[in-house]
Amino acid sequence: MNFLNMPMADIKKTVEALDETRWAEAADFLKDDQRKGARNIGKALERKLANMALERSRINEMKKIEERYRDDGIEIIAGIDEVGRGPLAGPVVSCAIILPPECDLLHINDSKKISEEKRKYLFEQLKKKAVSLSVGVVSPETIDDVNILNATKKSMRLALEQLSVKPQMVLIDAVALEELDIRQMSIIKGDEKCYSIAAASIVAKVVRDDIMADLHEKYPEYNFLSNKGYGTKDHIEAIKRYGLSPIHRRSFCKNFI
Repeated sequence: MNFLNMPMADIKKTVEALDETRWAEAADFLKDDQRKGARNIGKALERKLANMALERSRINEMKKIEERYRDDGIEIIAGIDEVGRGPLAGPVVSCAIILPPECDLLHINDSKKISEEKRKYLFEQLKKKAVSLSVGVVSPETIDDVNILNATKKSMRLALEQLSVKPQMVLIDAVALEELDIRQMSIIKGDEKCYSIAAASIVAKVVRDDIMADLHEKYPEYNFLSNKGYGTKDHIEAIKRYGLSPIHRRSFCKNFI
């Protein structure tokens, strides 16, 4: 790799196109370049390498829970998480996902901490890499009938039942499922601490956001595309102006109607 006679604009294009496995090599060449601009590009690459190392370390820490169970002979582990417990409208959505031990996707995290663009990218990657993946969707009517906690558990069970492979162990974010014939562990803030739960949170978030985008087309006055059904000031004002739509959770909106 030789940047010696390469114009600065071409160096930038070349570096941007490099596979990350060649970043260190490129940084080594550029740090000795006589041109300040080239050295700065090399320094930027070194920072990216350092950030990548930190991210890999974070991911390895998140995977330790699954690794401990695999060390005990439990190979098929599902992570479960939900999205949509708090909104005034729309369903609650849960995802159950089984990832292979070798899955090494970076930037897996609590879906709320990831940009929409990155969530969508990771969603597509998770669909490709998952051993099995499914979602459970529970309607606002059911939420009103059985309360949000029981509706959340129902969505988790639906997701779990639809997996094409039965897990030996289930890791769940902050919820315990009664009468489950599979070993389970409830983890507080699991979407921050556990790799497969965080992956499930990303899938559930993308699926629910897509549902709310479709509902926005049907009920544009509530701006579900933006608020996702949550109780923003504009959303509450729309409820007061237009009343409740068929997909509002009436038990959540008693103070506004």
